[in-house]
Amino acid sequence: MQNRRQFLSGTVAIVATIAVATIALTPGLVFAQDTDWAVKMFEKQTHDFGVVARGSDTTYRLKLKNIYEQEVHISEVTTTCGCSAGKPGQETLKSLEETYVEITMDTRKFMRRKDSNVIVTFDKPIYGRVQIPITAYIRTDVVIEPGSAQFGTVDREEKNEKTLKIAYAGRQDWKIEKVETGNKFIEAKAVETSREAGYANYDLTVTLDPETPYGPLRQFITLVTDDKDNPKIPLLVEADVKPDIVVYPAIVSLGTMSPGEKKTVNVVLKGKKPFEVSGVTCEKAEDVFAVRLPTTASLVHSIPLTITAPDKAGKLDEELRIKIPGRKEPVTFRAYGQVSASGT
Repeated sequence: MQNRRQFLSGTVAIVATIAVATIALTPGLVFAQDTDWAVKMFEKQTHDFGVVARGSDTTYRLKLKNIYEQEVHISEVTTTCGCSAGKPGQETLKSLEETYVEITMDTRKFMRRKDSNVIVTFDKPIYGRVQIPITAYIRTDVVIEPGSAQFGTVDREEKNEKTLKIAYAGRQDWKIEKVETGNKFIEAKAVETSREAGYANYDLTVTLDPETPYGPLRQFITLVTDDKDNPKIPLLVEADVKPDIVVYPAIVSLGTMSPGEKKTVNVVLKGKKPFEVSGVTCEKAEDVFAVRLPTTASLVHSIPLTITAPDKAGKLDEELRIKIPGRKEPVTFRAYGQVSASGT
């Protein structure tokens, strides 16, 4: 009897421990008495742009994540100064979904130190308001035109290069010593073009490497000058590197499947020129996915993908890699779904 009590006591303790761990990992609920519920979603509560050049595109993406079970909705983003602006990446966030609020400082109309507040207002699941103080010092002696290196959508196989003009007024011996990119796929070089009576002009050339990864690129590079007090000037580089082959859909939703159930979906590949497909592989579930490969080269391939749900219930989430002869990197897509317990 004593052993039975000890066993039951230990079982209760284990169950309690599991319950606590589950609560810690599960998104919570928003309650009206929690006045800071909205603040808790933001990665930080203030931002300093530092010292920036006049005319530069000064932006920051402030991340936030819905850590709650309920859906969150941003109703409005405003600022307390005409020198700044803010807009959300998306307005509605489901549980555990992430987005950002893009904060911008106007460096063309305003100069020297500017302080403002970005106010993010929520109306779901309950009312909430978060005020983010922001600040920047806009230099009057350095002007950049255009304000950032915007490449837009590019093909990485082509030559992608942008030239910006940098003008300085002040010291006669002022100079840009180097450019730090912080990204091995971005090359930047500043070349002095003229100098006269305290004025200096540079051409800044920014080039994308032919091996730049596909997808969006957003990187701040840094002009390092010989100023003792404020030697560094940030500059934004943005591009969307378009792949030579795209896959539709990029995410295959399988829904809920029963153990042993089979489902076939078509995955479409589109290229800029005819290409072959030599194989499709995955890491975790080789016996779950089967494909019928095309036998000839084409601009478009429709590949039937057959999924056989495993016997074990749980989440099915796999990245599949499509091998293309002559291409260094495989084309990837993701398949996910849920395998229900037998009989449910």
